[in-house]
Order: sequence, then structure tokens, then C-alpha cells
Amino acid sequence: MARQDLGHSFRWLWSAFAASSVGTCLGFGAFPLIAIQVLHVGPTAVSMLAAAGMTVGALLALPLGPWVEAGRKKPIMIAADLLRFGALLTIPVAYFADGLTYAQLLAVSMISSTANIAFTAAGGAYLKQLVRPEHLLVANGRFESTTWTATAVGPPLGGAAISLLGPAVTVVANATGFLLSALGISAIRHEETRPERARSEKLRGADLVRGWKFIHDDPFLRPLFWNTVAVNALIMATEPLLAVLLLDDLGWPAWQYGLAFGLSCTGGFVGARIAPRLAARYGHRRTLIASGVLRALWPVGLFFVVPGYAGVVLVVAVELVLITCIGVFNPLFATERLQRVPAERVGRVLVAWRVTSTGAIAALTALWGALAAVTSARVAIGIAGVLLLATPLLLPGRRRRTRVPPEHRAAAARCSGGT
Repeated sequence: MARQDLGHSFRWLWSAFAASSVGTCLGFGAFPLIAIQVLHVGPTAVSMLAAAGMTVGALLALPLGPWVEAGRKKPIMIAADLLRFGALLTIPVAYFADGLTYAQLLAVSMISSTANIAFTAAGGAYLKQLVRPEHLLVANGRFESTTWTATAVGPPLGGAAISLLGPAVTVVANATGFLLSALGISAIRHEETRPERARSEKLRGADLVRGWKFIHDDPFLRPLFWNTVAVNALIMATEPLLAVLLLDDLGWPAWQYGLAFGLSCTGGFVGARIAPRLAARYGHRRTLIASGVLRALWPVGLFFVVPGYAGVVLVVAVELVLITCIGVFNPLFATERLQRVPAERVGRVLVAWRVTSTGAIAALTALWGALAAVTSARVAIGIAGVLLLATPLLLPGRRRRTRVPPEHRAAAARCSGGT
């Protein structure tokens, strides 16, 4: 299969995405590590660090939907990158000045979460302008492959850097990735167009509600929405608890923690690479649903992690299979969503989706932190794994008839192998 050239502008966007992904993955787990090892907080505070940042970020992002929809996407993405760059740099400055506090970690987490929502919404709309509809699956597959490649390489290197130089150095790498991303996006010379509706009338904050209404009215997006929100929330709610279990309870060194997840993330690269082939052979939606079911089956296995190398092997095996399934699901899901949403509604729909997902992750992260305080990190992880087993019931039914907007039917057929 010949490699498709998606154009010079896409290559710059892809390069920018790669830079931010590598930086983020080098800083994998830095905040929980700083909270645990530098500030000496417990599992509840570690969970609250993630939960509070996401909650405030989601609330601040509520008015962003109409703004992202009305504005040009490239400046919004650059501004979001620079905001994250500046906020993250305050962490190593305070750390080396011996003035770092838990409140500062919370503030940076809130700022980063808000900027991330704005960037994600603007990026989805911008990608739809840069890439032809029939190439969206290929583009999303490349983003997904890049994410997991960076995640495979970043955590082991970041873990080694943390062991040698301390956790603040990886925060610098994370910030640098956002700066390079902003520079890459600024190099794009594509002449951006604004949605017709944004030019013809003033958007109001209440228009974000129409993003949720559009999702609710689409018979395929609605169950997909609730499934992705539930799965992401349950998986992400246990991430800080898994750090507590492995780093604190079981005494894993930082390099071992990073290596285990780095090895696992090779599965995401493989999954993203084979997603278009699976979709071409078995149908876009059939592959989407199957991978959506399979990704929910494995996290419960993390309950059984034990000390020593056997525990490392178990974590790598569980995460490898889980992430491979996610690597297949994510580009198919992102493509399906972009194809079903008209260009003039992409901003509000993506912000509505992201705000809901972020809010759900924040709520469950706080709840699971409290649950871990009452029981243990291991028990809380096991309960989340059991609940994930029920999430395939939220996926769209195989026999469900769905409505695709007429202007997207041809493109959807080309990307889904005719299904």
C-alpha cells in the first residue's frame, strides 16, 4: 500500500503534534511523582491534583465552544501551546528555588487543562480544513501512531531522567514540546477559512448547548459519546492510583514505572497502523465497535499486580493489549466523529464532547481517590476494572440505523470500505 501524501500543511501540523507528544510523554507521571516524592502527599491528594485541574479546566472551557467555532483555529492553537509552555515552566523554577507548593501544582494543572480543551477543539476543526474527507482516517491514524510511539519512548527516558536529575527536568521537556508545537503550527501557510455561520452572525455562549444537542440527536454519535466518556473516565480515574500502587505501595523505581508503560505503548503504534487495514477488510464501523468492546476487557487485570518482575510482566501484558485495542479504536472514532459533524458545528461539538469527558474524568478521579483512601489503591483499581466490563453495553447497537448528513455520505463510504 503506497504511503499517501497529505500535503505540506498537514506535515507541519503533524510535526507540531509530534513535538508536543514527545514532550508530554517525557513528562509522563511527573506531577504525581512530584506530589508523592517531593511534597509527600497521599493518594487522595494525588487524585485531587488531577481532578481539580480537570474540573476547573472544564468549567473555564464552557464558553470556548462558540469562541473556537467563530475564530481562526491556527492562532487559537498557538495561543494554547504558549499558555501551556509558560504555565509548566513555573514548576521547575519554583522547584529549584525550593518554593514549590501543592497549590501551584493545582493552578498549573487547571491552566493546562483549559488550554488543552481549546487546542483539541481547534485542532479537530483545523484538521478538517487541511485534509480531504477521504484522507481523515489516514491522518488520524498518523496522529495516533505518533502518540503511541512518543509514549513508548518518552516514559522510559523520562523515568531515567527523573531518577538521575529529579522530576522537574521532565516538566521542562514537556514545556519545550509545547513551544516547538507552537513554532510548527506557525509555519503552516494554509489560508484558513472561517465557518459561514461565524461570519454571518455573532455566536453566543448558549450555542455550546447546541453542541450537546447535535450529539444527542445523532443516533450513532449519542451512544458513542456516552461510551467514550465512561471508558475514558474509568481508565483515567485510576491513573494516579496506579502510580500510588506501583511507586509507593510496591516500591517500583521511577525508571521501572516508565519502562513498563513505555513497552506497553508499542501496542498503540501497532493498533493505529493496522486500523485502516482492518477497516478496509471488515468495515469501518464493525472494526470500531469490536475494538470498543475489546478495550474494556483488560484493565481489571491490574488488580492482580504483585511485587517483583512478575508484577512488571503483568502490567506490561495488560497495558499492551489494552493500548493496542485503543490504538485501533481512536483513529476510527475520531474519523467517524469528524465526518458526522458539519464544518460549521465542529468547534462547539468538540468542546462539548471534551468538556463532558474532562468533567467526568475529574469527578471519577476525585471519587476514586476517596474510595482508595477508604479501601486501598488496589481495590479502587479493581472496582474500576469491573465497571469497565459493562461499558460495551453503551456502544451503538449493531442493527442500529444511523443517519449521515448527505454531504458526508460519499466521504464516509470511502473511509469505511463501503460500510
